[in-house]
Amino acid sequence: MRQYLSTRTLLLALTLLLVFFYLLAVYWSSEPDTFDVKVHAESDAQSKGVQLAPGYVTTATLIRVSRTLLDKPGGYLSNDVMPPSVMMDNMPAWEYGALEMVRDLSLAMRKDLSRSQSQSMENPDLLVAQPKFNTDSRNWLLPPAESEYGEGIEALERYLSKLASPLDDSAQFYARADNLRDWLKQAEKRLGSLSQKLSASVGQERLNTDLAGDPNARQSTPSRSSQYLKTSWWKLDDVFYEARGASWALLHFLKAVEVDFADVLEKKNARVSLQQIIRELEATQQTVWSPLILNGSGFGLVANHSLVMANYISRADAALIDLNELLSQG
Repeated sequence: MRQYLSTRTLLLALTLLLVFFYLLAVYWSSEPDTFDVKVHAESDAQSKGVQLAPGYVTTATLIRVSRTLLDKPGGYLSNDVMPPSVMMDNMPAWEYGALEMVRDLSLAMRKDLSRSQSQSMENPDLLVAQPKFNTDSRNWLLPPAESEYGEGIEALERYLSKLASPLDDSAQFYARADNLRDWLKQAEKRLGSLSQKLSASVGQERLNTDLAGDPNARQSTPSRSSQYLKTSWWKLDDVFYEARGASWALLHFLKAVEVDFADVLEKKNARVSLQQIIRELEATQQTVWSPLILNGSGFGLVANHSLVMANYISRADAALIDLNELLSQG
């Protein structure tokens, strides 16, 4: 009798623990809401008793997005080694997508946006911040990733404080069309890669266009003229949520750019083009009502969430290319 009760008690405790872990994983999988970048920057500046300066909204948004990775429900999950987060993959994929966009913008700020020309000095705070965000996202010890990202955020905070100070000219932000174009080109490549991975959910034969447009171009290793590409069934949801996280972060960065580069966009008559990109990215953040990421084939009966996401991202990517062309015109 005691053995029976002991076994039953153990099974009940194990069941309750699994239910608790499941509910906790569901809560931790909730994605952060979008926020108004201008209102956030104004509130931040008001709390510090400073005025908005060029670049303040972009930098404040970068800090807020970076901090969200650490402060959202469950904190930073990609490097966890304990249940239930070690068994989760959707939110870590979301974190990685957003982190890639943080890395791209922090690099652009270090090498372009904070420098007046190619031979000017790099900002010392951005010189500290940018490498911190390049720490392996799965590092959990010596040093843990979230600790390094936290130090990167602190360095960005120092840069932001100097940026807003009228008495300190050591931190600058140059809202120029050429600087903006350089970062947008990197965003194009990110979106293009995500679009290709999402489209490969159904599998397709793709022709090799690596050297197209240049008859004298060469590559290090010969490759086949065509290749069949298909995302593994086990990776479909990871790719989907990576794209969703990247779109969430880029959406806020572009909204910040709309504020800080307002004069440049007006002069180039490019504001509407940027707003269209933002609208496409906002569509990627619609609620996913299905408990699973469905992967129907082509025009079949079952929806294909990856292709829907690929549609929005491809259109945003195409609009980014058009925007870059507008900015390059005199």
